[in-house]
Order: sequence, then C-alpha cells, then structure tokens
Amino acid sequence: MFSNEVVSNLSKSSVVRAMFEEGARLKKIYGDDKVYDFSIGNPDVEPPEKLKKILLDMSCDCSKGRHKYMPNAGYSEVRNVIATSVSKDHGIDFPSDYICMTCGAAGGINVILKSLLNPMEEVIIFAPYFVEYLFYIKNFGGIPVIVETTEDFDIDISALEAKITPSTKAVLINSPNNPTGVIYSAEKLSEINSLLERKQTEYGTEIYIIADEPYAKIAYDVEVPSVFKAFKNSIIVNSYSKSLALPGERIGFIAVNPQIKDVPVLMDAVLFCNRTLGYVNAPAIAQRLITELIDESVDVTEYREKRDLLWGGLTKLGFECNKPDGAFYLFVKSPIPDETIFVKNALENYQIIAAPGGGFGRKGYFRLAYCVSKDVIINSLPSFEKLAKEYFGGQNG
Repeated sequence: MFSNEVVSNLSKSSVVRAMFEEGARLKKIYGDDKVYDFSIGNPDVEPPEKLKKILLDMSCDCSKGRHKYMPNAGYSEVRNVIATSVSKDHGIDFPSDYICMTCGAAGGINVILKSLLNPMEEVIIFAPYFVEYLFYIKNFGGIPVIVETTEDFDIDISALEAKITPSTKAVLINSPNNPTGVIYSAEKLSEINSLLERKQTEYGTEIYIIADEPYAKIAYDVEVPSVFKAFKNSIIVNSYSKSLALPGERIGFIAVNPQIKDVPVLMDAVLFCNRTLGYVNAPAIAQRLITELIDESVDVTEYREKRDLLWGGLTKLGFECNKPDGAFYLFVKSPIPDETIFVKNALENYQIIAAPGGGFGRKGYFRLAYCVSKDVIINSLPSFEKLAKEYFGGQNG
C-alpha cells in the first residue's frame, strides 16, 4: 500500500528525534526543570542581537518583488557575500558562481548526492556518523559504506583504503564531528587526499569529498583545516543552524571547488536538483538575513564553558569520554555494553535524556548534546552521580 522501503525504515528512523519527543512528554509530567534533556542539537543560545533589528527593518520594507522567485542558486548579492566569506575562511579566491544557497545543510547534502550518484555507487561514511546519512545516500540509489574510526574517533587510513572500490563515488566527512566533537587535522586530510589520488589513478575514477561543516565555526582549541586546500575534488555543505543559532530557518549553502573536472556541468546539475527535489530555492528572507549577519557568530566561549562543565563533571565521576575539539556533543562510553539499556535506565530513573550510540553507528556509547542551559548541566550532575554510583559501585572520581 505504501512505500515498502520507507515503512521498513520507520523502525530505524532517528533515535535522536525519538528521544527528543520523549523528553517533551516527560517535561509535561515532571516539569522542565526536573528533566535533563541532552537529546538533540537544538541550540539553547539565541541568534545574534542584531537579528532583531534586521527583521524589523525587513518587515517595514515595502519594495515590490521581495517575496518572488529568484534564481535557483539564490540571490546574486547573497552568493557574492557567501563567496567572500568562503574566500576569507579558506585563504583562497572563491568565485560566487560556485555557490548555491540551500534549505539547510541537510537539503544541500541531498542535492549533492542526487547530482553525483548513479544507482549502486558507493558513498563512504565514518562511524560514528550523523544518523541521517544512511537515508540521504539511499534516497538516490547509493550504497552507504561504513568505515570504523579509531578508538579516539580519528580516521583510520588503512580501514578507509580497505573500503575503497571502483564503485566508490564519494567520501563524506563531518568535521567538527557529530556526535564526537573530533576535528580531523590537516595532516589527516592530506593522508586521505594522497590515498584518494592513488585510488583514482588505479581505478580510472573520480572520487569526491563531501564535507558537511555546520559546526565549522564552533571550534575550541583546534583549528578546522581547509577542505578546499586539501582536496581538488571537494564540495562543502554548510548551514547557519549552529553558527548563528538559526536551525529553524533552514538556510545553508553548497560551495563547489572550481578545480573539479567538468565543474560547470556539476553546477548545472546542482541547480537542477535544487529545483527538482522540491527545494526550488532557499527561503528569500533567510538569504537576506545571512547577508546582514555574515560576520556574526554565536559566542563559542559559552559552548566551551558548557563543554568543560559537563565533560569535567562526568569524567570526575568515572565516565569515559574524549574531550571534544568542536561542535557541542559528548560521546560517552556506556558503563555496560548495551548502551540502550543504560540510556533507558537513565531516562526512567533519573530523567536524563541521551541518544544511544547505536543510532550513530557505534554501539557501547551514548551522546549528550550540551547546547543546553548551564542550569540543565549543573542540575543534572547529581543525577549523573547517582548513575555513576549505581554502575561504578562508588569507585569513581
């Protein structure tokens, strides 16, 4: 009656969203201050103050045509601003012709995959990965190929090499990473590039790097290296959901490396897919907002303080967790092998809402999104302490 594939995927759908909805239910029962919801990367911080004035000015602008269709790539003036920003961030001269405004990073990734993939071609992703990548790839007949990362979640070059085949079309990287907060170093990107160049020569193929970078502005003590400098066949997808705390506005962009062979054809494909996938174009108001806010950002020091507060508190209690380099997630080792049981216990007995690591492709861990208020973190620590005593027998700290 309905799509067999979609119906079968319903049971595999986002564990993050499921936990988010459970959190909303529990808050109605216990109250907001008694539920410690770390389920979803929904920024607690507000967008820059400047946003309010810009929206007020826009609401009073009676110019004709403010809400009409525009080119599928987006307004030329917006793309010029984005290109200038990309040029500055990557230390290159990036032309606006290779920018396409999108409905967030998720929309951008779907557009790129639709533009690149033939049926049964492979896209490599690294576990743990963002939960929706598998579905995005399968949307267009692609095959997700999962490569396990190292114990500290870095890319294992040998493991990557073992998974590259003549059918490999793209490698999807996410740095800073969701769910681990890892930033891949320039040296690591260089190693990947050398491997891909060798494999392209061996197989006579083109392999593309798709860089999903919505957290690029949320980095702490480590610099996020330039993907454009590291790879010729590179495509960046970014959004302002995290850097400007605008996830509900669904605004982002695709930036295609001009060095890609037959890049005009790829750009035509991107614009075609942006239209025919039903996005048509990125929202007009959101595009104009970005033009005015391009030099703004959320306060990263606030996220750093929250990271240190939660990471420091948990590790002191005996939980094992790498300290994130960026983004706003902790990926914590479960005290027991089955993290779903641990997460269920934390939820039912202590009102702590986390996302099980199996949904991210790495069992035995759970994810905490610390883009919440400091009060939530502080008030949750006594509950985490009770959990630690329950599982570590009081031998923590």
